[in-house]
Amino acid sequence: MTDNKTIESLDPRVTRLGISESWDGSLEPKAPMDQFETYEVFVKPKESKPFEHAGIVHAPNEEMGFLFAKEQYTRRGFTCFGLFVVPTSSIQVAPMIDGDTNLYDLIDEDAEVDRSGEKTSYELFHLKKRGKQHVYAGTVEAHGFEDAIMEGKKNFHDGKPLVNLWVIRTEDLFVPEDAELDLWSTLHEKKYREPIDYKAADKIKKFKEEQAAG
Repeated sequence: MTDNKTIESLDPRVTRLGISESWDGSLEPKAPMDQFETYEVFVKPKESKPFEHAGIVHAPNEEMGFLFAKEQYTRRGFTCFGLFVVPTSSIQVAPMIDGDTNLYDLIDEDAEVDRSGEKTSYELFHLKKRGKQHVYAGTVEAHGFEDAIMEGKKNFHDGKPLVNLWVIRTEDLFVPEDAELDLWSTLHEKKYREPIDYKAADKIKKFKEEQAAG
């Protein structure tokens, strides 16, 4: 047995690790870029509703992230009037709190915040209750993430429970130029994707009636 001989396994994930048969138990740093980045997906469920967080996809870049998100979150009867993605690493997350507290009430308005440089736009997403999804609250112009939270308190504090807050630079959102309403307008016509279109229940019922009659 030589040092350069690696373990081969029925599990391809083990084989890909390239572990030497003479491995001494030591570990090496995880190689960078050996898996896809995660992108957070936001959808507009109704024309009159705000965008809300739907989930994540893994993708090599934002263009593919958008395509994967469209495939994953606009199929099988899911109503969608818009979609965008943003790298998970681009989202600044406030601490999660419990109870009926509003997160904005915990912010010290007298705290020192760096307001140097030019303002840019930020998008704020509120989580009203654990187990729900973050929902779009609005856009603010601010000097940075901390300043954006301060502006959020001025503009979107309604006194109701708020357990978490996400802040994203507007420029980090990925929305293709052609991602307008007509991109989603045909989704609801694709009945062939729906199990109901195959009338399975009717066929089962007919089969049972025939068996009972026979």
